[in-house]
Amino acid sequence: MQGMKSAWKTSGAIVALAVVVGMWMPAARADCGIHWKAKPGAAVVPQAWRGELGYVLPISEDFSSDSIVGMWHVTFTAKGNEGGPPDGTPIDNAIVVWHRDKTEIMNSGRPPQDGNFCMGVWEKVGESKYKLNHFAWGGNDTTNAPGGIGNPMGPTHIVTEVRLSADGKHYTGKFTLDAYDTSGNLAVHIVGVVAGTRITMETTVGDLL
Repeated sequence: MQGMKSAWKTSGAIVALAVVVGMWMPAARADCGIHWKAKPGAAVVPQAWRGELGYVLPISEDFSSDSIVGMWHVTFTAKGNEGGPPDGTPIDNAIVVWHRDKTEIMNSGRPPQDGNFCMGVWEKVGESKYKLNHFAWGGNDTTNAPGGIGNPMGPTHIVTEVRLSADGKHYTGKFTLDAYDTSGNLAVHIVGVVAGTRITMETTVGDLL
């Protein structure tokens, strides 16, 4: 009799577990991207284990490893400005990181006291082509640099369009820079060319100078 009671208890526990799993599985498909049963003709979605969160997430195309992702040494050079900086004038010399989540950050060659970090968002617009919408949010001009802090400045808007080389080690393109005063009035408009070289584990300071 005791053995029969134990069997019924074990059977009941299994049924209860099956019910709980059955209730959980639909939520898991919706919330965690776990594909329990593939539909006919459906593409297999790669997944990534997030150990710190304890669940599986699908790796979407929007979060894939794009070739532009990484750290770059980038130069901005004036070109095609009527009445502005002559062709060949250096505008900036920076270290730029393009992130997988389609954001970007730039450590500009500007003096730190004048504001040398700025950020943007990017998207792929064609085969090996990328567009960056970038903002420097205020700072100071270079009136007293590098000996002192310059006068307050408004934001700067930089739009860059580049093409990645076939080997993924370089990119080239063009940029438009619009700088505003603290009241939002356009103060400077510069166009030119941009060139980037990928920074790797083998890159040295000499490579960046």
